[in-house]
Amino acid sequence: MSKPNEPKTQTVSDALKHAIEKFPTTPIAEVKATVPQDAASWRELVQQRNAQQKKKVKNMRKQLDVSVELLEIAGVTVRKLTPKEVSPHFENHVYIDVHGGAYVFFGGLPSIEEGLLIASRLGITVLSVDYAMPPNAPAPAALCDLKAVYLALLDSVESRRILVGGTSAGAGLVLALIQSLAAESISLPCAIYTGTPWVDLTQAGDSRQVNEGADRVLVTYEGLLQSAAALYAGTIDLSHPSVSPIYGDFTSFPPVFIVAGTRDLFLSDAVRLHRKIRDFNGTSQLEIVEGLSHAEYLIAHETPESYMTYDELRAFFLQNL
Repeated sequence: MSKPNEPKTQTVSDALKHAIEKFPTTPIAEVKATVPQDAASWRELVQQRNAQQKKKVKNMRKQLDVSVELLEIAGVTVRKLTPKEVSPHFENHVYIDVHGGAYVFFGGLPSIEEGLLIASRLGITVLSVDYAMPPNAPAPAALCDLKAVYLALLDSVESRRILVGGTSAGAGLVLALIQSLAAESISLPCAIYTGTPWVDLTQAGDSRQVNEGADRVLVTYEGLLQSAAALYAGTIDLSHPSVSPIYGDFTSFPPVFIVAGTRDLFLSDAVRLHRKIRDFNGTSQLEIVEGLSHAEYLIAHETPESYMTYDELRAFFLQNL
């Protein structure tokens, strides 16, 4: 039996309560039924979601006063985001931003949403990678694009001056990238950020069941998410580390900042990642934010919960430069 949607949250900021009221949760049954049946249907849904996100990103760009420059690096489209003021702490450093969107959504201009926030709030130059996505380009296309950009960047920037991060699917790609680089003994970035990471494309994880219906954003794993995972993986097994990095090698990983929320459908992914890094004697900081659903620190970016999240990230990066 499915749970009733949207149990009330009392222990979050008034700003987050207001944001929640503006965007009521989609019923579980409706989310489970939202599954495109072919490539054409996927493209239609992607276009619809991207158009909505594009409006938000345009407003954020003006509000945050971040300049956007379109580049091509190693044949991959990249947007360089430069804040009005670069922090002295992050001069000569660059942050590679890997956007989320269930591995299928938010290509093009929508890809810079979190990159804008990080550029503005941390005061750092950001390179936001517009990687290839299905249905046209399933795995490993996105990982290949990220790796190509990173290797090209190493020609001009020392690895100790590179930071890498992303949210959700973007976080999963970041982890797969680090594992791929480490396997080839390529210099790794000084620290990475994984926001509510999607590290397991299988159905595993306690919070996938416990937080079903409580997560206002993802709602349920069945339906759209499950289908997006299969579309992205293509012919690759869902448990292969290149698409589900939780099953990969975390030896000699750079320090990792992890954030999730108590209502997050992917909370278990964050907890399992934190433990896996510790099991390999790595450094990991796990921040669980009260009352947050999936990526609400990004979605509701004008809330105290959001500012706190990026303040913590900034402090973590400064500790590990």
